[in-house]
Amino acid sequence: MDYLYEKVSYLKGLAEGLNIDDSTKEGKLLLHMLSALEDFADAMDELYERQEDLEEYVSYMDEDLADVEEEVFSDYE
Repeated sequence: MDYLYEKVSYLKGLAEGLNIDDSTKEGKLLLHMLSALEDFADAMDELYERQEDLEEYVSYMDEDLADVEEEVFSDYE
């Protein structure tokens, strides 16, 4: 997810290089759009981390279920 932060940082750098400030309507719009992009990058990063945690949790549950199935169904074979 670092690439999102890199892209937002690049765009912020471009805005600073163009001396965009919030004294004009267009400048306010662009700066708020950059802020919103940064918020989206933060949200995506958080979702990615939560997804990884869920995948790990489901993997552990799958292993535990396999152990239970082996214990329960080994008597029927």
